Amino acid sequence: MGTYKCCLIFKRRFRWTDAPPPDDVRALFAEHSGGAATMGADGLRRYLESSAGGDPDAADADAEGEADRLLDQIRLQGHQQRAGPRLPRLGRGQLLGLDDFHRFLFSADLNPPVRRPRVHHDMSQPLSHYYVYTGHNSYLTGNQLSSDCSDVPIIKALQRGVRVIELDMWPNSAKDDISILHGRTLTTPVSLLKCLKSIKEYAFVASPYPVIITLEDHLTPELQEKVAKMVLEVFGTILYYPEEEHPKELPSPKSLMGRVLLSTKPPKEYLEAKDGGAAKDGDAEQNPGKGTDDDAAWGTEVPDFKTEIQSAKVRVWSAQFSAPFCPGIQQGFTYTIVFALSAGR
Repeated sequence: MGTYKCCLIFKRRFRWTDAPPPDDVRALFAEHSGGAATMGADGLRRYLESSAGGDPDAADADAEGEADRLLDQIRLQGHQQRAGPRLPRLGRGQLLGLDDFHRFLFSADLNPPVRRPRVHHDMSQPLSHYYVYTGHNSYLTGNQLSSDCSDVPIIKALQRGVRVIELDMWPNSAKDDISILHGRTLTTPVSLLKCLKSIKEYAFVASPYPVIITLEDHLTPELQEKVAKMVLEVFGTILYYPEEEHPKELPSPKSLMGRVLLSTKPPKEYLEAKDGGAAKDGDAEQNPGKGTDDDAAWGTEVPDFKTEIQSAKVRVWSAQFSAPFCPGIQQGFTYTIVFALSAGR
């Protein structure tokens, strides 16, 4: 007889067993389900209202929109984690069982310790008494030298709760419209009107408190008038007008909920604040015509720079682009390299 070898393979499956719901969870489930074996959207909504901490506004905000969304997420999570005869996939319109409710209570994703950030401070003080979540160059998609300008970063900032949006306004190449871009750089512009419409649409998706638009003004009086018309047409009644010409203190964030504020300075005031009034006045006496024109005060417009950069005088322009033009960048050789590439070297 021959010799036979036999190899047996055994496969054993183990199911992860969770601890059963404790008594306090059972009591909570029975309370909000009305003693039934299942809980629907109304029962879950009652639980959300009772767990909002007694704040009616917070309870309504949570309960109205949260219950249906949470029901879908609880069902989906139950199907993914516990698929099998014990927890079949629940369809829309079916109810939650005790195990579903138990899993929801202890889920860090579905029921975090702080479900939604809420303002709990006194918001009735003057606006200047608060730190404000502020954006800088809110329209840039990348670096401050060569990236594109767009309303997309503005939308994302507002969705994160940013309350101050900065827009740098420059005349376009034809000097008949307003572009938003980072001045004296190679950034591509975006339309002011497009930015204003996006701000209005997304201003209060993350917070009801006021949005402040900081306008860096490099425009002629004619274009400033055009900006004023755009702002009035876009924002309408939500645009804030001070009750007094020179108020002693700013209104409170609470009184400005749902409003849009504008903050800006003309170029001459900006230069006085930056360089000091005395130095500027002395220079004006020696050069009476200097600083009277907005373009002269702020420098050559960006499209003109692009044309000159692409000329043969690359070395001259790269030498002039130093700290006085871009004080935030310490090394001038970076500009030399970029301009050489722009000139085709």
